[in-house]
Amino acid sequence: MEKKVLVETSARHVHLTPEHIEILFGKGHELTVKKMLSQPGQFACEEKVTVVGPKKSIERVSILGPARKATQVEVSLTDARTLGVTAPVRESGDIAGSGACKLVGPCGEIEISEGVIAAKRHIHFTPEDAEAYGVKDKDIVKVKITSDGRSLIFDDVICRVSPTYALAMHIDTDESNAACAFGECYGEIVD
Repeated sequence: MEKKVLVETSARHVHLTPEHIEILFGKGHELTVKKMLSQPGQFACEEKVTVVGPKKSIERVSILGPARKATQVEVSLTDARTLGVTAPVRESGDIAGSGACKLVGPCGEIEISEGVIAAKRHIHFTPEDAEAYGVKDKDIVKVKITSDGRSLIFDDVICRVSPTYALAMHIDTDESNAACAFGECYGEIVD
């Protein structure tokens, strides 16, 4: 069986707690859906923030909803160097001891002492897709992306399995640029 998977570029973005949404955007503010994303219930928001590091700032960074239990800033390693922050390569949600930054919104700002990461490349699977592809949650696979002049094989791709997911691989902008993985792009899980 051919094990093709849609490859999506996950650009820099921020996940916020309800408390931080109110500090940045005002009391009672609720995130505004700009567009729904491939993962069920996830959406890009109209709201944007400025991410401030010791060296530089990046303005108009997207927020993804819905609100989360912990504020998290996902950047590429190039973004981390630009900002002057530490961004360890981690799975989403694994923020203990990760980088710090300031977030600035139209109504306020917050300092986070941890939460800046470069997201570990991963594939979202439903349990049915995982079974069909012969993988389990937390398995590590390789994915080949064939492109014009920049084909490559990504190693260390973590499989994440949940009934709330839709089948898709997520890579950051540095990885996407390295593979010329633009537009509608598919990879293949290889042995």
